[in-house]
Amino acid sequence: MSGTGDWVSTSMPYLAPRAKGQGDAWAEEAAAHGRRGTQRIVFAGELPAGEEVAALLGLTAGEPVVVRRRIIELDGEPCELTDTYYPVDIARGTPLAGTAKIRGGAVTLLAALGHAGVRVREDVTARLATDEECDLLELSPGQPVLRLARQTLDARDRPVQADLMTMPAHRQRLRYEMRIG
Repeated sequence: MSGTGDWVSTSMPYLAPRAKGQGDAWAEEAAAHGRRGTQRIVFAGELPAGEEVAALLGLTAGEPVVVRRRIIELDGEPCELTDTYYPVDIARGTPLAGTAKIRGGAVTLLAALGHAGVRVREDVTARLATDEECDLLELSPGQPVLRLARQTLDARDRPVQADLMTMPAHRQRLRYEMRIG
């Protein structure tokens, strides 16, 4: 994700379960560009839901949720901070609550657990990076970031996953394609 803005990202590959034997969507997308995409899980476990996460998951603030915090890297450099949250009744006691990589990714595991996402809502905002984000994303103070909040719902319209992603604005371009009719 160079400063030239030549990286275009779409959410679709990250929303559908992976076929058996497929690697994770990020590594596959980066490899298609001749690059190396990796991620480091820096925390996994239960925490009380903040206001935003509670709203995304249809919970009350303070209720426990399972979170996986990751630093997404491209060619060894941090390019995104992603926190993914799950209701505890879905994720407690599963690999979603641990730091090990999940074969096929979390979306594949959710589907196997009977919680396949069928609808997604995303909100994108821009703001200046916090001091912590500057440190983790190796940014200079005062640089803008994009923040993507994603809510994934199952066939019963129940929220099963919430993602909060922070990306350096100068390294990212998001693409949305919609079918009408």
